[in-house]
Amino acid sequence: MITHYFRTVKDPELKKIEGMRNGVWIHAESPTEAEILQLTEQLNLDTSILEDAKDFFEVPRLERSEGLVYFFTRYPYNEQTEDIDTAPLLVVMGESFVLTVALRPVPQFEAIWSSKIQVHTTQKTNLFIQLMEVITRSFERQLIGLRRAVHRDRVQLRKIGNKEILRFVNYEQRLNDMVAALLPTNVALQQVMNGHYFQIFEEDREVMEDLRIDNMQAVDSARTLLKTIQNVRTASEAILANSLNNRIKTLTVLTILLTVPTIISSLFGMNVPVPFAEQPFAFAFVISIIIGLVMIGVWYFKKHEWL
Repeated sequence: MITHYFRTVKDPELKKIEGMRNGVWIHAESPTEAEILQLTEQLNLDTSILEDAKDFFEVPRLERSEGLVYFFTRYPYNEQTEDIDTAPLLVVMGESFVLTVALRPVPQFEAIWSSKIQVHTTQKTNLFIQLMEVITRSFERQLIGLRRAVHRDRVQLRKIGNKEILRFVNYEQRLNDMVAALLPTNVALQQVMNGHYFQIFEEDREVMEDLRIDNMQAVDSARTLLKTIQNVRTASEAILANSLNNRIKTLTVLTILLTVPTIISSLFGMNVPVPFAEQPFAFAFVISIIIGLVMIGVWYFKKHEWL
């Protein structure tokens, strides 16, 4: 679906329009082959680069072709069919338009479309910065949620089981996807700041630098959280291994202690003459021997901290 948005500094709000005009923002969401062909012919786009936009696993990067700038990035998206937590977004900066191409809905843009965030489509550079800002903010919000979830599970370190370990694996995947999206995007933003791809006004340069810093801080936060998860997993593995060793030691001690009475009772149960066979207190004597040997064994194992 292709939608055209337009707003000048004099317009009270962002509005949808029909067709092309100077300063328009064109948004193509899950475009069909016919719609991609229409955009290619209408905007004189590079066919090979636009083909890359149809790849769900396309990595962020920056390209320029025939006067147009193609900025590939990724945004947080809860994908149900692919094993990844971000989706691709292509931003094309033209002489008289800005085009965004997304294979999935972009919930981050809802605030712009509902005019909660004010944009002017005729100010292309500022529009580009605001589009990237809402994506960066969504990464930051996702990081906050992940940080809370990780710290909540970390508090119950000794109670971590299979479900918690699976959650940590899921956290790691989401954070790795985040880093894989933010890091190359930050490199592309640095290239844009050089001013060789499209014009960066002086008043926008500081905002762009803040955006790049925010991206880098999100990367650092994601890496720190990854390190925390790895430490928690290492600690939980050590705790589980130690618990297993203690259980094996306990079972070993019980086996040894139970072997003593088994051997003695087996000897006195043989169908041959045995000591004390004719004595009336033989059973009590044998039981006393067994209890005494077991108590000696318990004392020995306690002394060596096996119990």
